[in-house]
Amino acid sequence: MADFKLYSYFRSSAAYRVRIALNLKGITPDYAFIHLLKNGGEQHGDAFKDVNPQELIPALIHDGHTIAQSLAIIEYLDAVQPEPPLLPKSPLARARVRQLAYAIACDIHPVNNLRVLQYLRDTHGLSDEERARWQRHWISLGFAAIETLLTGKETGKFCHGDAPTLADICLIPQMANGRRVNLDFAPYPTLLRIEKESLAHPAFAAARPEAQPDAE
Repeated sequence: MADFKLYSYFRSSAAYRVRIALNLKGITPDYAFIHLLKNGGEQHGDAFKDVNPQELIPALIHDGHTIAQSLAIIEYLDAVQPEPPLLPKSPLARARVRQLAYAIACDIHPVNNLRVLQYLRDTHGLSDEERARWQRHWISLGFAAIETLLTGKETGKFCHGDAPTLADICLIPQMANGRRVNLDFAPYPTLLRIEKESLAHPAFAAARPEAQPDAE
């Protein structure tokens, strides 16, 4: 299989998702590290804008083609290297996994990402603690619903059954985001159990922000 190159930043939760997926697939990419804070954010420089006009991390290059957006990258990886699968086979199960993943990637994460937090600081003058309170609000709102969704019989060791799926790939980085803003995890025992199970898996452990070469 042709080489892969991943543009990543250790603290980006979207890049964290892709690192987990690559590890689960047994793919070791070449890395290009884009610091999202230095020099006003390296993602805004002309060199990276040529890679991804959205100026967002991550971006994956494979076989001469560039793919951005973490969920698109992960589903692409699942298509080009089907084992182990990151989505179940049955339509209903696939929909459930996507529902859980999208609840995080489409509803929790976008209102808490770096550019939103910078806008709240620079345009509305919110302090660090006020921005952390904003993050805790939206994460807790989403996690409460996900905790309920995970009470179903389809939940196993992981979000769906006993093998990692796209849902876990999205959940674990969001759990890390919650920890950075001192979220109270007591209301989410199922999420905590799945987090513990996931982080014991080598693919998840190796993808953690603190394990990355560009970690500070």
